[in-house]
Amino acid sequence: MRRMRWTIALLVMMLGAPKAEAACTVTATAVAFGSYDVYAAGPTDSTGTIIYRCSASDHDIRIAISAGTSGTFANRTLKTGSENLLYNLFYGGFTQVWGDGTSSTITVPGSIMFTGSQTSRSTNHSIYGRAPAQQSVRSGSYNDTIVVTITF
Repeated sequence: MRRMRWTIALLVMMLGAPKAEAACTVTATAVAFGSYDVYAAGPTDSTGTIIYRCSASDHDIRIAISAGTSGTFANRTLKTGSENLLYNLFYGGFTQVWGDGTSSTITVPGSIMFTGSQTSRSTNHSIYGRAPAQQSVRSGSYNDTIVVTITF
């Protein structure tokens, strides 16, 4: 009887043992537009950075970003109270809307090259923001929340 208890306890310990898993973390610097001039003829542009750190086993990844509070990639919105300021986020300049791969948006592939005994490494991607010109909005502090998702 004692031997059977030991076997069952060992089996439970083996099944419940932690497994080595892949790990990535992500941080970002904000796309801060600063002052928006409603009379300016051209758009207001800004850049931010998405920084991800992955372990050596996670070298091929995909980065997606959410639509934000507007729920659409066509016109993301910065908000203050009931006021909306349209903007969008792009990868590789201002040609491709960065999103989740739906609604004509792209996700961004990432790849990390490891050398020697490196166990993790960080990589940066620029994110470009643009608020179209001549939007009739009140002064205020406008913001939006974007979720960055890394698939590895």
